Amino acid sequence: MKILVLGSGAGGGFPQWNCNCRLCAGQRTGRIRALARTQSSIAVSADGERWVLLNASPDIGAQLRASPALWPRHGLRDSPIEAVVLMDSQIDHVAGLLSLREGSRLQLYCTPESHEDLTGSLPLLKALESYSGVRWHPMPLEPGGGAWHEIAGLRLQAVPVPGKAPPYSPRRQAEARSDNAAVMIEDPASGRRLFYAPGLARVGEAERRSLDGCDTVLVDGTFWSEDEMVAAGLGKKHAADMGHLPQCDGPHGPGMLRALDACAARRKVLIHINNSNPILDEDGPERAELVRRGIEVAFDGMELEI
Repeated sequence: MKILVLGSGAGGGFPQWNCNCRLCAGQRTGRIRALARTQSSIAVSADGERWVLLNASPDIGAQLRASPALWPRHGLRDSPIEAVVLMDSQIDHVAGLLSLREGSRLQLYCTPESHEDLTGSLPLLKALESYSGVRWHPMPLEPGGGAWHEIAGLRLQAVPVPGKAPPYSPRRQAEARSDNAAVMIEDPASGRRLFYAPGLARVGEAERRSLDGCDTVLVDGTFWSEDEMVAAGLGKKHAADMGHLPQCDGPHGPGMLRALDACAARRKVLIHINNSNPILDEDGPERAELVRRGIEVAFDGMELEI
């Protein structure tokens, strides 16, 4: 299985267009060593020919242009992307659907809750009916994971994980697990698996089983600490308020680092990294701590093979 990281940043990317924090300003001026990042999305393939897009970020056009594996190959209008799978209906994960409107009918896989948001509060799918059109494949979430879907030679299963619905959603304050999905991806030829969870609020027993059951995990790397945004003067919300588990232990319990230390996966990679997270500084102590623990940081254009 081939995995291509199209974008590795959280909403707004890095440096964020309107942010002058130490990290964003440092990256722009070269005062710190840090790669620029677009908003998170990945593509997976069993054979390098047919691809599945997981999340469609607002930066998808630039990401596809920068990825030769995803360029058209056959005929005047073509794409090797056979389907789009959404983890949720967050704007930074769905706005790119509009940039795919010139193609053929979109094969879209997402939860009923995300579909409701995208036809109601944020009616992107209704708008697309005037362009490419959309065929929706429901991915209802069930404890332990829902049904397996055969897509482009891969098997995909949506798994419910703790998280938050988008701020615009009427379910924002509800504790509905089905508003946030992770995806288990299996290559039938090898039996190897990837666990992709760019938004993850807690790691309980069910999440530990998912992490341990995969060869590679790409998981929520949004924040280093619970009060990161507040301490940097960038906002009033904590990581938990936004549905993200920080890397460090905090008032709500153990952080992502502790969960990954106990994880049996061969490769452990953080993705969806916010512009405030000090792990972006490649020479900083936080990045050194990740290296010591054997945890990688995703970057745009990163390629993995399982």
